[in-house]
Amino acid sequence: MKNRSLKAILVSIIALSFNLLFAVSDNGQVKNVIIMIPDGMSAGGVSLARWYNGGEPFSFDPLISGLVRTYWANGPITDSAPAATAYATGYKSTSGFISVMPDVATMYKTTPVKEENARSPLATILEGTKLSGKATGLVATSNIQHATPAGFSSHYYDRNNYQILGEQQLYNGIDVMLGGGSKFLQNRTDGEDLIEVIKAKGYDYVTTSDEMAKSKGNKIWGAFAPEGMLHDIDRAVINPNEPSLAEMTAKALSILSQDRNGFFLMVEGSEIDWSAHANDPVGVISDILAFDKAVKIALDFAKKDGNTALIIMTDHGNGGITIGNSATNSDYDKVPLSKFLDPLKKAKLSGLGLGNKFNSDKSNIREVLSTYYGITDLTDDEVTAIAAAHADKLDYTTGPIISKRAFIGWTTHGHTGEDIALYTYIPKGEKLSGYIQNTDIARYVARVMDFDLDKLTSKLYVNAIPALKAMDEVSYQITSPNNPALVITKGDDTISIPSNKNYFTVNGKNIETKSVSVYISDSKFYVSQEVIDYLKEDMKNNNEQENQS
Repeated sequence: MKNRSLKAILVSIIALSFNLLFAVSDNGQVKNVIIMIPDGMSAGGVSLARWYNGGEPFSFDPLISGLVRTYWANGPITDSAPAATAYATGYKSTSGFISVMPDVATMYKTTPVKEENARSPLATILEGTKLSGKATGLVATSNIQHATPAGFSSHYYDRNNYQILGEQQLYNGIDVMLGGGSKFLQNRTDGEDLIEVIKAKGYDYVTTSDEMAKSKGNKIWGAFAPEGMLHDIDRAVINPNEPSLAEMTAKALSILSQDRNGFFLMVEGSEIDWSAHANDPVGVISDILAFDKAVKIALDFAKKDGNTALIIMTDHGNGGITIGNSATNSDYDKVPLSKFLDPLKKAKLSGLGLGNKFNSDKSNIREVLSTYYGITDLTDDEVTAIAAAHADKLDYTTGPIISKRAFIGWTTHGHTGEDIALYTYIPKGEKLSGYIQNTDIARYVARVMDFDLDKLTSKLYVNAIPALKAMDEVSYQITSPNNPALVITKGDDTISIPSNKNYFTVNGKNIETKSVSVYISDSKFYVSQEVIDYLKEDMKNNNEQENQS
């Protein structure tokens, strides 16, 4: 390409102006924000776990400050994907959508969506804080590509496409990534080995709690399980090499707090939700207790630091869990606490954890349930149901079995649509309280971190296709269905923009951008404004040279 030095100067000027737009400023607000999400944690589960723990308040109890409405763009009961999208971007979206606009929006106080904006990527508060010069991190007990962490770090209309979501996470420049999901980093249909890319990008890649503790770097990627991590009650028995949520939170804070500009951290207790889906009270209690330990780590940090806001809320209810069921209809006011707790206290593993104790033909079901659940009166039907249960769904069978004996009620195996509790610790600046929308969380964080999400979206995610159609003497094509790239040609010059990565290539030379590129369809390929500016300036310079010759 002609006049290469001029092009290099242009790219530097564009990058400098972009950085100045999101420069760190002292606006009298907090410097750091920690968001903690106990996924699927209903009020009934909190009450039960509190009684199980002796009745003492949880670390987050004194922080209660309001209620959050959780509905999505087209219904009252949200999926985790649009819930995370709301918290991360300030927009309600469609079930299954990860930080992209909905196709349509029909619910209360949602704005109709223009066709050209459907499924368009939305900037997140993680991306905003990163571009403000701050460190960023995500912690989860699910695979890190799961809906909630993905909602803060990726953009796509299918929450289950971990290949795309995981690649975008890696190229989004996040400093700390701790959770499960090693399975989705390798053996991909695009042939890429993301573990090798992680290492090449300077992360300490760790797979055990010991390796995490020993890591001294300022970038870390922990993948502690092929998919989701163990329930907390199962770790000591099944795999003590997995770190707890509290340990991962402490490690994340120790790294992120080294950044003098501040940081953003999202921590998810992911598997409260999974146990609630299964109606497994043991898993629910286990992971609520583990989440509270992580909250204590974060709250102690925030109080000592004096410049950190801590925001805690679930994304939705799940299971409709109650202390008391149909068996207590007539004598609910006479049932002692011990009747609810004693059966639960006997459990030494979650429903999923029990699967590790059966022999190959499950001939020891009664023995296992007696040893690890204290249940000695299994019926023949219950034994048959356990024998037939798939290992990955065993808690869906054992959960109701122990719930019946503990008089724990459930209304559904799905999510529920009630308003949920908001907990905050905000040492200074604007407070967050009252009766709010889930979208208010993202807008609040953007204000106190001093950036505008809508302006950021307009800079990071521009549909390149209309822009290219408006340019003379330019042709383009989208290649490779497994990993689409937008390939642009003008004369002898070739510019390639791979999807899900944060760079574009000019005649083989990579130029880094501020955001990943997102392929939605052949008519919607979103790139950073930097790429469009480069193309326009490149053509302008070439035209000027042609006119001078």
